[in-house]
Parts: sequence; C-alpha cells; structure tokens
Amino acid sequence: MLDPVNILLVTVLSSIMSLAILGSLRPARIPGVSRWIGAYVWASVALVLTGLQRMGMPVLTILLSNTLLAIAVTRVLEGCREFFGLPERAPLARIGCGVVALGIAWWYWIEPSLAARIALVSAFHAAIYAAIGWMAMRCRPSGRPVYSYRFVTVSAWLGAFAHGLRGLTYGTGLIEQSTLMVATPLNVIWLALGILVLPSLSIGMVLLAHDRMAERLEHLANRDELTGALTRRAFVAQALALIETARLKATPVVLAIVDIDHFKAINDHFGHAAGDRALAHFGRVVAAGVRDTDLFGRLGGEEFALLFPAITREAAVMRLDALRVAALAVRRGGDAALPGQEQATPHGGLTFSAGMAMLQPGDTLASLMARSDAALYEAKTRGRDRVVAAWPDACTLPLS
Repeated sequence: MLDPVNILLVTVLSSIMSLAILGSLRPARIPGVSRWIGAYVWASVALVLTGLQRMGMPVLTILLSNTLLAIAVTRVLEGCREFFGLPERAPLARIGCGVVALGIAWWYWIEPSLAARIALVSAFHAAIYAAIGWMAMRCRPSGRPVYSYRFVTVSAWLGAFAHGLRGLTYGTGLIEQSTLMVATPLNVIWLALGILVLPSLSIGMVLLAHDRMAERLEHLANRDELTGALTRRAFVAQALALIETARLKATPVVLAIVDIDHFKAINDHFGHAAGDRALAHFGRVVAAGVRDTDLFGRLGGEEFALLFPAITREAAVMRLDALRVAALAVRRGGDAALPGQEQATPHGGLTFSAGMAMLQPGDTLASLMARSDAALYEAKTRGRDRVVAAWPDACTLPLS
C-alpha cells in the first residue's frame, strides 16, 4: 500500500518544480505570478509539516500546516484575480483561512474530531477551487485560445469535486479513522486527489502566463507602438476578413484613408520628436473616437486607414468630422506635446485630410483603397482639412 507520506513527498517535489518554472516567468511581470510563487512556497512548507504528523507536534503539523495550506490556495485565488484584472484581495477567502485555523484548534483540543477537521478543510478547499475554475471559464479574454483556460477550469473543478466528496464522506461518518496518515486504500485515494490538484493547477498557471506572453508578442507584432494603430499587415489581414463578412451579411463598409496635414513641416521645423508626439496625439484621438468594431491602421509615415463596418456614408462622414474636430482641439486643450502646430497648420491645431469610399459590388480591398486614396488626393488639392468621398458617393465636408 502506498504510504500517504510518499504522496506528500511527491507533491512537495512538484511544488518545488512549479516554483522554479513560475520563478522563471517573474521577470516578465505578468499579473498574478508573484502571488502564485508565494502560494507554492506556503504550500511546500505546509505539506512538509503535514508529512511530519507522525512525529507529534500538533501545533506545527496539524494547526499550522492546515492554516498555511489554506493561505496558499487563497494566494492562488488572489493571483488568478490579479491575472484576470479583478480586485486582487478575496476577503471571504481570507476570513475562511481564519475559520479553518479556529476550527482545527477547536476540533483537535476542545472537541477532538478528525472527521470534522477534514470536512472543514475540504469544504474550504472545494470552495476556493470552484471559484478558480469559474473565474478561468468566465474571464477568458475574447479571441484567446481556450486550451489554457479550460485546463485551469477542469483542474480546479476536479479538485473541488475531490475535496467536496472527501469532506462529505468524512463529515457524514462514512469513513472513520483516528489519524490522517493511515494507509488505507480510500484514504490514499482522497489524499492523492485532494493534494495533487496543486501541481495540476501550477501547470495551469504556467499555461496562463505563457498565453499572456504570447498575447503581448502578438500585440507588439500587430500594433504600432507610437500610435496604437494596427500595423499595415495586421490591418490588411483584418480588413479582408471584415469585408468578406460584410459581403456575406450584405452590410455596408466604408474605408477612409487619412493623412495628417503638413506633417513634413512639423518634422522639418520642430524635429522628429515633435512629429512623434503629433502622431501619438492623433492615435489617442482616433482610439477615443471610434467603435470597438472599427479598424484603425497605420499604412506608413503619417498615413492611416480607418475601416467602418455596418455604417452609412453619412454616419462615416460625421464620425470622421468628429475626429477632425477632436484633433484640431489640441491647442485649445493645452497639449504642450505639439510645439509649432500654430505655424505648421492654418488653424493652429492638428488637422488631417481624408478620402473615403463605400464598398461596392465587385470591390476588392485593393480597389477600395485605391478609390479612397484618389479621394484623399482630391481633398489635398482642395486645400486639405476636409473629407472627400469617392465617386459614386461624391461629397465633400468642408473646413469646420
């Protein structure tokens, strides 16, 4: 028969390995990792103390070990909350740690009952693991691969089930024993299922951390660091998919090519740092003024593209005009990041010209961009700081 102490030893070794792996991820500053590392430190200490129960010292091997293990799983929960962008502290779980400590003391020294202690500890762990599983399932970022999050959910819920069933069997008197370290088949099974969930969750934590790092790398590859816009390649890829969806659903699409006015003058007269600040300001204006469903990409230099799905021509023109007004308000907003705009543009603020075109039957993304670009050229020849729509939807929005 497998000795319960051996199970604890294997779990301690697994926790130490988890610490090494999670520790290697700490420099990446992924939310929650530091709390997970702390959790496995406490768990390792708690399991070592639990394995020493046969040596006596119940204050350390029973009271302190169970309390530290409760703190460890609470830290895992709080690490998950931090990872998913929720308030880190879990007050109910922290109160539960205190309840566990008081219950262990009561049912060991006041009214001795191993069954009651096991039922209490198992109920606490079941609740924590159930919360972790629910969080991983409900808080997965949209668009991310599901494997890591499902692994955590399944591992946590299996742990919750094992602890819940263990607490039920002991709490209802179906199992009677005098010490936790007795080597009976059922006790070994419960210990294995209940304790080995920590190593399983550690694998899940590592998977979550790697998914977050992959997300960061994808963001760096697909986003322009200065403006927050999609890179040209990412914009084209997403625009092609969006246009195909619009064709299937027979919904309108408007593409606008936008060029910041007099940008070369900003760089020539005030330096590239001022030009960078102008680009960053423009990126903030657009990000604040478009919908989540719209695409915003940087085609190169001071030229950008905006793709508006499910929108009328008139609504697209109004949205672009609102962006022009917001960009022009830079001086009125007191943004000192754009020195020289008073001399660089006629209106003393950041302005842009835009050419727009609606998706027509037979259009490709290339032809749609070509018509928008031609409309942009016309906007510039008419004096800049305006929106011009391409034929057959020709219209011009004059200076505000």
